[in-house]
Amino acid sequence: MPHIDEHALEDIAEGAVILGSGGGGDPYIGMLMARQAIREHGAVELVTLEDLDGEDLVLCCAMMGAPTVMVEKVPGGDEVVHAVRAVERYLGRRAAATMSGEIGGLNSMMPIYAAARLRLPLVDCDGTGRAFPQVHMSLYTLHGISATPFALTDARGNTVMLETVDKQTTEILARTLTIAMGGVAQVAADAATVSELREATVPRTVTQARRIGAAIRAARNQDAQPVETVRRAAEGFLVFEGRVEDVERSTGGGFSTGHADLDGIDGHKGRHMRLDFQNEFLAARIDGDYVVTVPDLITLLDRDSGQPITAEGVRFGYRVAVVGIPVTPKWRTSAGLGLAGPRCFGYDVDYVPVEERFG
Repeated sequence: MPHIDEHALEDIAEGAVILGSGGGGDPYIGMLMARQAIREHGAVELVTLEDLDGEDLVLCCAMMGAPTVMVEKVPGGDEVVHAVRAVERYLGRRAAATMSGEIGGLNSMMPIYAAARLRLPLVDCDGTGRAFPQVHMSLYTLHGISATPFALTDARGNTVMLETVDKQTTEILARTLTIAMGGVAQVAADAATVSELREATVPRTVTQARRIGAAIRAARNQDAQPVETVRRAAEGFLVFEGRVEDVERSTGGGFSTGHADLDGIDGHKGRHMRLDFQNEFLAARIDGDYVVTVPDLITLLDRDSGQPITAEGVRFGYRVAVVGIPVTPKWRTSAGLGLAGPRCFGYDVDYVPVEERFG
């Protein structure tokens, strides 16, 4: 079986920023936590669903809250372990593996950290194929897998267990509790058997993140065309190149929301782009017209290095390239768009796949 060691961890973290669509939280802090856990407990075994028994229990581990808060409020390390143990006690059985509820950003790291601490394998898949700002925006929802029992823990040692009627209610209650816990909480949830997960997950996304991260590292070290190298690795499309002229953001309700305005450079000179975000980049408009929207991924790259830039990390003066990446087809169904399409975020526009505009 392949394993995740310290070297692989760095590439996965880099690639997860791309798959986070600008959100999911900066994985750097989570990477440091996972690195320390791997040093203390050994490399994490990476498995597929096919490697496990159909009745084995898998738990998702994650951070919940505004990514900007976690930058200043670093977890102590035991929170996610306590959350896993709380769900296991509730269900009366042990987890056979951990996995990412979403592969994007920080939440690619927390299940690796938990796996190392708990001496469990990590499953090479996730429940979204990207990052989304709300709990119910998951392929689990489309396949009837409950988010609960849903355990939240904080740095003070508090643990709260939710049992709700649906994922939308889980989102409302968990978000309220996260705010009360200081704006960030560690989570164990989405308990499911391997058999249930086979249709409700995107396979091999950990491997995908690692491959993209390796391309970013190569581009940063030696490539004369870093943006193009990363774009190819992510199988995306160049949407815009520009300079950040203004950023407005606020943190409230458990989200980091706002927009970034870009003035075009080179081939896009004289044009303007606005990027909207709610933890993740949700929509890109050029001269007022929507060109990429959720559920497709919108990624911001440093134009000189190819380094991905998160929504909380974008700053005035940055010279950037905007890349649109096609989402897994599982989100492009009528049910998927009804759960996480542009209208779910208040955009009165029909979804158009990014490759139809830029392919």
